[in-house]
Amino acid sequence: MRNKKDNLLYDVADLFKIFGDSTRIRILDCLIDGEKSVSDISNKLNMNQSAISHQLRTLKNSKLIKNRKDGKIVFYSLDDDHVYNIINQGIEHVKE
Repeated sequence: MRNKKDNLLYDVADLFKIFGDSTRIRILDCLIDGEKSVSDISNKLNMNQSAISHQLRTLKNSKLIKNRKDGKIVFYSLDDDHVYNIINQGIEHVKE
């Protein structure tokens, strides 16, 4: 039987699994400088929109990104500063 701390640690492990995919990391990095549409992201990462949309769904379900609609266009951005900090700390750690 798991206690509250164990449950929290399992949730953290699940969060880090999301960061374990290089495409998702590239998308998060792309969103660091502001919101973008699927088209913007796919152009910047040189990937098809279907692949980007699939990863955006995973990131949104994990509460790492959020979206807003403007007419027919959906714009995505980082959910909060925690996501920005995790990405930047990971970059700094790897650079050391």
